Amino acid sequence: MQQNLQRNHAMTFRVTEKERDMIRRKMEQSGIISLRGYLLKMAVDGRVIRVELDSVKEMNRLLTNATSAIDQMSERINETGRTYAADLDDIKARQEEIWVQQKEILNRLNKVLDVAK
Repeated sequence: MQQNLQRNHAMTFRVTEKERDMIRRKMEQSGIISLRGYLLKMAVDGRVIRVELDSVKEMNRLLTNATSAIDQMSERINETGRTYAADLDDIKARQEEIWVQQKEILNRLNKVLDVAK
């Protein structure tokens, strides 16, 4: 009871019926039986995960560039019947860029997931 005397600031907000039902379902899944307790716990200890998609956009750009390079190389091979070392080196370099970007994305996702634990 002493704890409630220290809590002298009220906070209220409105929700739709659908939102209320979602909150109640999540509350039941958490095992907390008090709505006030659940909302307080989520407000204080809950996590909001913000995902930045810049690295995914960069990955898409790299994949598009690599695909274009492969298409151009294929056209040259079809026209001349020859492969060129410079083309293969270009593809390898682009592939390495993609791997580096993929590792960066996975590292960022791991950090987000570690924070969310």
